[in-house]
Amino acid sequence: MNPFQSLTDYEAFIYGLGTQCEAIRRSTLVVVRRGATVAILRGELEFNHEVRLTVRERLTFDDLPGRIREYGYEVWQQGQLLYWYDSQPHPHDPTLADTHPHHKHVHPDIKHHRIPAPGLSFHQPNIPFLMEEIGALEHEH
Repeated sequence: MNPFQSLTDYEAFIYGLGTQCEAIRRSTLVVVRRGATVAILRGELEFNHEVRLTVRERLTFDDLPGRIREYGYEVWQQGQLLYWYDSQPHPHDPTLADTHPHHKHVHPDIKHHRIPAPGLSFHQPNIPFLMEEIGALEHEH
């Protein structure tokens, strides 16, 4: 099932994450409807090893399937920001052209050090990719 078939389907997908993935310790994710076809997703997923994913998405469902219009995802561990993803375009950075505008901010100089993010999309949910990445991070511990 594609969770972007409708806003109701996306809500069911988000609110079902905790029961579908035992690695999630706690979810504060909330889909806030801003009308019949627009929504904001925000909140956090908490995992083992004090890892948490902060999520912010703006979604539209006026043309189906729905899509993410903009996003920001941050991954924290024990109060330290490990990396983040955002969809702010950087058209003058040729190293990001392959996945424009999707990119990841990493250390060192996390604000300015950006790398391509081929796993992210506006046309499918990004949370499964992020959870898989966090799962790999947890296996390192």
